[in-house]
Amino acid sequence: MQFLNLQLGQRVPDAKTIWHFKNELSREDMINKLFTLLHNQLLADGIILNKGTIVDAIFVNVPRQRNSREENAKIKEGIELEDWIAKKARQKDIDARWTKKNDETHYGYKDHVKADAATKLITGFEVTDASVHDSNMLDELINDEDNVVFADSAYRSKAQEERLAEVGIKSKIMEKGFRNKPLTKTQITRNKKRSKTRVRVEHIFGFMTNSMNGIFVRSIGMIRAKAAIGMKNLTYNLFRLVQLNVELTA
Repeated sequence: MQFLNLQLGQRVPDAKTIWHFKNELSREDMINKLFTLLHNQLLADGIILNKGTIVDAIFVNVPRQRNSREENAKIKEGIELEDWIAKKARQKDIDARWTKKNDETHYGYKDHVKADAATKLITGFEVTDASVHDSNMLDELINDEDNVVFADSAYRSKAQEERLAEVGIKSKIMEKGFRNKPLTKTQITRNKKRSKTRVRVEHIFGFMTNSMNGIFVRSIGMIRAKAAIGMKNLTYNLFRLVQLNVELTA
């Protein structure tokens, strides 16, 4: 009622109407278009300065599927399960994937984001299933707007450093040690300095978790998941603008 300025006694949309509207937004890829419109306005108003970009990803869990091992294997291979009746198939998310990190099991998708280091506004995002490694999406996120990139050590590789250098982007990705080749004191000091900026992206995920009902979606399928996750990223930016106490000129 507050958001739409509705008054008592007025007609209000029911749950089905809202669901249908959200479904139409996902079909037309409107969330990405809306996100881009806001992003371009933030650039035009000089709110996003692009003096540093932070890249990271977070799991977006969905309701877990109770499939057999055989069914999961077929889904992973992209094999159509002909024995599923239509009603059952509509309730199955065949795009989500299982993965494990730090002894925690996740089922769903990943929200890969890049954020402006100064304002902590999300400036771009990509959605994948949960099994995709964070580093595989760095090339998809980075573009000619970025000049300095901060990220954790999961994104670092020799090939990645060479690609960033080729396009003139300065890498401030955390360095990692290896067996029989630990980090030097210089590298440790450098990591600590970079971490002060890189860690700011965790504030974004923390806000989503604590103030936006968590990073969890109940939709089924990649198309709807992208729309739901994109809406969450867009909504976060609106909250962040209020925190920054800035006004758009348009």
